[in-house]
Amino acid sequence: MRTGRPKTALVLSAEQRAQLESLARRRSTAQSLALRARIILGCADGGNNKEVAERLGVYRQTVGRWRARFIQSGVDGLMDEPRPGTPRKITDAAVENAVTLTLESKPKDATHWSTRSLAKRTGLSRSSVARIWRAFGLRPHRSESFKLSTDPLLIEKVRDIVGLYLNPPDRALVLCVDEKPQIQALDRSQPILPLRPGQIERRTHDYVRHGTTSLFAALNVKSGKVIAEHHRRHRSIEFRKFLDTIDVNVPQELEVHLVLDNYGTHKTPLIQRWLLRHPRFHLHFTPKGASWINQVERFFADLTNKQIRRGAHRSTLELERAIRDYIDIKNRHPKPFVWTKTADEILASIERFCQRISGTGH
Repeated sequence: MRTGRPKTALVLSAEQRAQLESLARRRSTAQSLALRARIILGCADGGNNKEVAERLGVYRQTVGRWRARFIQSGVDGLMDEPRPGTPRKITDAAVENAVTLTLESKPKDATHWSTRSLAKRTGLSRSSVARIWRAFGLRPHRSESFKLSTDPLLIEKVRDIVGLYLNPPDRALVLCVDEKPQIQALDRSQPILPLRPGQIERRTHDYVRHGTTSLFAALNVKSGKVIAEHHRRHRSIEFRKFLDTIDVNVPQELEVHLVLDNYGTHKTPLIQRWLLRHPRFHLHFTPKGASWINQVERFFADLTNKQIRRGAHRSTLELERAIRDYIDIKNRHPKPFVWTKTADEILASIERFCQRISGTGH
């Protein structure tokens, strides 16, 4: 009976076994290296090539190759061999210099480095600078905005509002309320050239103003429907009128919870007196500088992108008609925004961001 060529005994020292077990279970280890470590451990435990291959889901020849490499060179034999190719010409010092300049300095004539300006400064080629930036995840041409709330009641307000979204009270309606003030009725100075095959829509860069309007909106968190009305101004008087509109449109047997920002017109004595006469209304104020938690802002973003930004309106009445038409269409087939993050997840995200920027020196 043939049993194949005899295998060279594979014996591990205590140090080798500890090193291989560490490679096999560490998350940071490359998966290919972890697999090789498990192959050697399986062979050392008495398994033959076929048994180890079946247990780990690899070819028997793969087990034989790494067994032989280990017997010949030990743990170092499991590492990838140097790949053929032209030796690297850019030194580590040159790479470090390029990264340091990108992170810690600015060119004299600009706010950030470009591949061209940094290549001129370091003596590297533009493609080399681009590869270095790509390797270190650097994108100096990009910039994002952020704002951290400084509200001392941030945690309490986040938990309160997110609780309304994820677990609304019984026999109550949750409405996200805000104003979109000073919406301009803009018309282009010359006719818009429409979209054609091979030609995008064209419009003049300048425009003619035809007045402004302010939109008051209340988004039903559960259904996605919107209660809205227009006013020429956005004072507490107009806000009180909008509260009357909400009161008329919400069944009297329901409590009403309004999510609002901290704008002054929401807290005047006029509004306080109105609330005393309407005890079923409950106000929940968002943290200062955290308008993102008010879902009606997402509705305003859709309205701007889909109806206002590229529209041409010759009067405020025409603009208001276009906005009403948009809201009417949305209300025929409403779709609520789905809030998924819990308060703990939001606060943990804010904490991680604060920790990440705490060492920037700003």
